[in-house]
Amino acid sequence: MPKESKKPRIGAHVPTTGGMAKRSIEYAQEIGASAIQVFASSPRMWAMPAAKPELDVAYKIKAAEMDLETYVHAPFLINLGSPTEATYINSLASTKYSLQRAADIGALGAVIHTGSAVDVNHVEKAWKQIHEGMMPILNALPDDAPYLLLEPTAGQGQSLVKKLDDLENYLKALEYHPKVGICLDTCHVFAAGHDISVKGGMTATIDLLVQIAGVERFQLVHANDSMDVCGALKDRHQNIGDGHIGVEPFAELLAHPAVANAPLILETPGLEEKHKPEVALLKKLRDKK
Repeated sequence: MPKESKKPRIGAHVPTTGGMAKRSIEYAQEIGASAIQVFASSPRMWAMPAAKPELDVAYKIKAAEMDLETYVHAPFLINLGSPTEATYINSLASTKYSLQRAADIGALGAVIHTGSAVDVNHVEKAWKQIHEGMMPILNALPDDAPYLLLEPTAGQGQSLVKKLDDLENYLKALEYHPKVGICLDTCHVFAAGHDISVKGGMTATIDLLVQIAGVERFQLVHANDSMDVCGALKDRHQNIGDGHIGVEPFAELLAHPAVANAPLILETPGLEEKHKPEVALLKKLRDKK
């Protein structure tokens, strides 16, 4: 399952307006990215536009020429644990669509948020409906399909994954399917109460993730600082070094052997003028002896 790589790739979530084969590729070149993340559809709508195969092929050719790895972030609306039937049905369809679009553009994975039961009385049913709805989708995936990457949220409300320990419930609901991986968001995990800002905190957190999910499932990192303090349960990203996590924990992150095959993707404020120096900073931290 792990991709062969000695050092983690570094990049950012990039815009697609103007086309992935043009705008996304140019953005990746400008910031010096070796991995990127894109939205394959509107992140805040259920719309699932038809694929344009010629554009997908054009993107795949350019990405291959650059040795650029791609990941898809599914819409934020997805909540497989929702007690609202329409939301649940749309979430299943959108997840399936995101996995297909990821395959279409040669992406390695599609990221979905782990979601919420919304109502404390719905938690047990949430796990059941996740299992019943997702297993047919996962079991229909071919061996070379992209991974479904579960991204734990900031722990607010009735989050199904309040802290990393809760990932075990999600993996059980999905029968530890071999096509299920994990995307760790540093801002989210900090907001949820894992103090990665202190010395050794990042290492301990990654060790915990590996213990729960296995190193082979640790597939991607969203590298974000946090505007808020540890345990605030607030998902507000900040540029690396400008928030409450700080720079050093990212050096610790990049030094962890489990991260070798998990690219770091920035989801921080700003565009090229911010992301270019942030990518350079992370590369410097990664490559220091």
